[in-house]
Amino acid sequence: MDPLCLVFNIVGIAVFLGIAFVLSKKKKKIPWISVGLIIALNLILSWFFLTIPAGQAAIQAATDGFTALVNASYDGVRFAFGDAFNSIPGLQDALNGAENVKAFVFFASALLPVIVIVPLFDILTYFGILPFIIKWVGKAIAVVTRRPKFEAFFAIEMMFLGNTEVIAASRFQIVKLSKQRCLTIAMMSMSCVTASLIGAYTQMMPGKFILTAIPLNVLNALMVAAILNPYDVSKKDDEIATLYEKGQKKEPFFSYLGNSILNSGKLVLIIVANVIAFVGLASIINLLLGLFNPLIHMTGLQWDLSLENLLGLVMYIPACLLGLPIGDANTMELAKYMGTKLVTNEFVVMGQLQPIIADFGNHFQCVTTVFLTSFANFSTVGMIIGCFKGMVGDDENDHISKNVLHMFVAGILVSCLSAAIAGLWVW
Repeated sequence: MDPLCLVFNIVGIAVFLGIAFVLSKKKKKIPWISVGLIIALNLILSWFFLTIPAGQAAIQAATDGFTALVNASYDGVRFAFGDAFNSIPGLQDALNGAENVKAFVFFASALLPVIVIVPLFDILTYFGILPFIIKWVGKAIAVVTRRPKFEAFFAIEMMFLGNTEVIAASRFQIVKLSKQRCLTIAMMSMSCVTASLIGAYTQMMPGKFILTAIPLNVLNALMVAAILNPYDVSKKDDEIATLYEKGQKKEPFFSYLGNSILNSGKLVLIIVANVIAFVGLASIINLLLGLFNPLIHMTGLQWDLSLENLLGLVMYIPACLLGLPIGDANTMELAKYMGTKLVTNEFVVMGQLQPIIADFGNHFQCVTTVFLTSFANFSTVGMIIGCFKGMVGDDENDHISKNVLHMFVAGILVSCLSAAIAGLWVW
């Protein structure tokens, strides 16, 4: 271990927190006690998960449970679409290079389960089970982290449910939040993962780092959102909403369930439309930037102008602050992978790294894997905005849309903080 790299790694944590402070909307309202508690919890959990076998066993058991839930939703998908969706649809073929099925990976693994999972959580809400869980689990986590009950519970939900599923499953509570709290939920959702994809991640990258990244992302999402978007929540507002007020007559169950299924289908269509638009616009920007490439090549510089490469340059300093040597070729490689992930997605980069990841040192493997393990990218912004468009009012939607940059920065900072904290224990 190079002592200078360890120093940079420690400094990096402070720098990432400093960036969040500079970009904070209300610096005087930042809950520093909560931030300190979450940092301490981060350090304890990362040590536990990376050095104690019992820690990884616990995370794996919880992951398996949520994976079983999501996989069960594919029974309905298989009935509608047939053998093409016998598992995570075409995923293994996609990883082996079958281009014709790659489109199904995102659609089926991230979106189609919403049609099953949303009604399931709505049923739990109808009978008062989910509000009860949120109230008491959220209260316990809120005590430890000093964050509001729902935000604290949402962090645990998003540990295994992807951003579309977790937002949709919590919509009965989200629709009653203020616009400031809705923005926090949107920021936190940038760092979700989907349980159904964790198994695929662990086949491509070192599994122990994947499983460590998930709880660290949860804590750091809670912390970064608290710094970027601080607010006070009154005791009255920090209560868990119920579907029906006391004395209010319940809608008949099957009528309620039918509306839930219909709304989940509409939600999927809204998300798809937003993802198509965001990814398409990114491609158009790359097309326009590519017009300058012939001029760049005429200078003798073998470099292409693209969003991926531009973000790779921007991410070079963060890569150094993850404890990699300045000027080392691997540091520039990591910066390029970070930039590519932000423009495309984690699967693209994991697929590139899968054949060669074992050739790198332990620290590089750790920080790279942890950074990649989240949905923080351009298309996720579209997915989250699409989710909220289908649930909350214009005022809340406008507030979230005005803060898209804060959402994107939140996703990057969470990934950097998780990677830096995990990297402290692996050299």
